[in-house]
Amino acid sequence: MALRAEHEIHKRRRSRNVGVGIALAGFVALVFALSVVKINTVGPVEGFDHTPRASALPPQEPAE
Repeated sequence: MALRAEHEIHKRRRSRNVGVGIALAGFVALVFALSVVKINTVGPVEGFDHTPRASALPPQEPAE
């Protein structure tokens, strides 16, 4: 069985696939970077678990 030369359409498909792969990798990197920046900026996030949180309650004055 002889080796066949690569057709031009395969070269075009490969270059298009490489371009789509680079664009996808760039998008993933952008989302990751934005997530890291948001997490570092906001700080720890408290989840919503249907219970009152001390940090969400208004400050109470000390009882006399």
